[in-house]
Amino acid sequence: MSDALRLDTCLDQIASQLPALTASCRVVEALAGAARQIAHLLARGPLSGDLGAVIGESLDGDGQKALDAITHALVREAVIASGAAAFASEEAAVPEWLDPAGEVAVAVDPLDGSSNIDTLAPVGTIFSILPARHASGADPASPFLQTGRRQLAAGFFIYGPRTALAVTFGNGTRIFTLDPVSGAFLAPAPPATVPAATREYAINGSNLRHWEEPIRDYIVELKQGRNGPRGIDFNTRWLASMVGDAFRILGRGGIYLYPADERQGYEAGRLRLVYEANPIAFLMEQAGASATDGRIPILDLQPAHIHQRCPLVFGSADEVRRVAQAYERAGQPSSPLFRRRSLFRSTSNVAELFA
Repeated sequence: MSDALRLDTCLDQIASQLPALTASCRVVEALAGAARQIAHLLARGPLSGDLGAVIGESLDGDGQKALDAITHALVREAVIASGAAAFASEEAAVPEWLDPAGEVAVAVDPLDGSSNIDTLAPVGTIFSILPARHASGADPASPFLQTGRRQLAAGFFIYGPRTALAVTFGNGTRIFTLDPVSGAFLAPAPPATVPAATREYAINGSNLRHWEEPIRDYIVELKQGRNGPRGIDFNTRWLASMVGDAFRILGRGGIYLYPADERQGYEAGRLRLVYEANPIAFLMEQAGASATDGRIPILDLQPAHIHQRCPLVFGSADEVRRVAQAYERAGQPSSPLFRRRSLFRSTSNVAELFA
């Protein structure tokens, strides 16, 4: 489409209007190059080798698959080439310093949804870009232990029937699609806007017996449909791929829930705050949606370590609000989730992030 916005043009405009975001633009441009390579590997499927083969053990005890290692290497190379100061990955136990002159720190989940590699279901690459406040010799984890509100940019690439990028620099959320002919990422539509109301929810219902009471009560209410207190029917959509569910919600609304539960290893939630929950929450808020752990907005959570886990609920604001109300009814106080915020960050606020 000749009138579609090109990613490279968009990045040039952002860098020229907001020089404080120039380093972040370089990172996104470099990651787009890595995403093209990952998309090519996935499009060839088994012709690229056994990408789903288990080749080792991951940090959380699950098997590390071949494509996990490949995507980590490709993304790391891209971040190094961008001139970033520090890099953290789900596939690496500890972060690392890169360029001492770099201005940003980049945290990634190189391959979200790797259990879907052999099933043609969507997988993705999630990233968060933070200001790299550091001193020589400081702990390389330090730039990543900032709240999500300090993010300069965030997004994810999704590899499915098409390859797309959802990205925000704090001024709305844009969706770009990879043109396989030209190799360009193009945005033919205006910024994403998530409707406040929805009749779709995404959760792994097989774990109902393990959930906290507020989540269980909320889901039971949805399942009752028109015969229950809501008086309307709801549909379940669960892809076992957070980027897939997030992409759908950005397009037409919905709510996604991955709560904490009583199982060992799930008590504090399962998803990682720094490189999964924070970037998704930033994208959602910039599209008019909400994100919470059930009690506190995700972007207000203070990470204690790079691989910290958290519960995650995000999507259409009306339903996220109802989840918070379910916690309140259960006697578990919830912080204010919905104070008025602009979808657009001022230039002065961007500059303050580097102070």
